[in-house]
Amino acid sequence: PEMALPLWKNLLQTTKKRILQQRRLSLYNGSHGYEEELIKKKLQQFSGGSINLSKEDNGIGILTLNNPKQMNAFTGTMMVELQERVTELENWKDGKGLIIHGAGNTFCSGSDLNAVKEISNSQASDGMNMCMFMQNTLTRLTRLPLISVALVQGKAFGGGAELTTACDFRLMTPGSEIRFVHKHMGLVPGWGGAARLVRIVGSGAALQLLGGAARVDPERALRLRLSEETLPASDESGALGEARAWLSQYTEGPTSVIRAVKKVVIAGRELPLEAALRTEKDIFGTVWGGPANLQALVKRPKHK
Repeated sequence: PEMALPLWKNLLQTTKKRILQQRRLSLYNGSHGYEEELIKKKLQQFSGGSINLSKEDNGIGILTLNNPKQMNAFTGTMMVELQERVTELENWKDGKGLIIHGAGNTFCSGSDLNAVKEISNSQASDGMNMCMFMQNTLTRLTRLPLISVALVQGKAFGGGAELTTACDFRLMTPGSEIRFVHKHMGLVPGWGGAARLVRIVGSGAALQLLGGAARVDPERALRLRLSEETLPASDESGALGEARAWLSQYTEGPTSVIRAVKKVVIAGRELPLEAALRTEKDIFGTVWGGPANLQALVKRPKHK
């Protein structure tokens, strides 16, 4: 038994390391029939639009889906660009928050149907590869140590609705709607939207939204707790300003502390309890005795 203990501890350590590394690792690999380079080549044939990222000095990133002619539908090149932007955000050490929105007063109408039709006419594996590619990217997006919010203006349909679930929060503007239209396309979500939706609204509400392909307006979204708030502004720059102000209540403070907050929440959400507790202890260790902690002790704040 004495021999077994160090081995067991060792195993726990390596398991924990692996879990932390998985934040960036792919959910799928060759053993799942997933060929990333192949699908990227295929996706790049369907060009148009872009995914833009601006990183502000206050640690808030603004990710813009930019294909307004097609209501910001995802073309193949936009899917590839989204992955590149997520990699950029993973490497942004000063980041604290992220707002995702669409250009031209609407959010995103899902996938560009030309690309989808073309892909569905080729090998069956291409559709599966696209599904795995987007699941990987959106999973990495949810695991960023940034507090993220989807700013929903106009329509968030299909894959656009799925993208909103990859954020920590959703804010809606008057007249906007989120709609999982997959059933009408003879499909179910494939970008991880169903799994995430169940975690946000519960299985009963998720069944209603997916089974009924229901329109979710801002009032219903608030009732379902799919949205945090309905912002007053309808225009793009006004709504973006309001979203910035809303997010800043959570991102104000030292970068290391805000990122640690998000990391302990990710651990609690994704890991079994014991692994989550151990991860929390490790993250606590990164801020304990840190500058923000020492400063607070000197000030001895009275919490009123």
